[in-house]
Amino acid sequence: MYEHIDMKKTGILLKYRIEKAGYTVKDIQKILQLSCPQPIYRWFKGMILPSVDHLYVLSRLLKVHMEDLLVPQCESIREVEMCVCISSYKRLSEYWKRLYINKCA
Repeated sequence: MYEHIDMKKTGILLKYRIEKAGYTVKDIQKILQLSCPQPIYRWFKGMILPSVDHLYVLSRLLKVHMEDLLVPQCESIREVEMCVCISSYKRLSEYWKRLYINKCA
């Protein structure tokens, strides 16, 4: 039996990896030559999945394998949950990093 892709978790992972790499939705729109950004937002919300062509370009851009951009339903979402947690506390995290670096310097 084949595993199904969890669209919601995949969307969370895509958003995290794109933001982590420093790209904006507008950047991805231009790179993928999309006429509007709505498909990207739909990926992030787990409403749709990127096409194979778009997954290929994203994987090259983000320097990961295509399958590393997809989350199977049966897979643990520990990494995805951590990504959401990190992005939720990004400002606080940056503050602590700066504080720690200044303390150690």
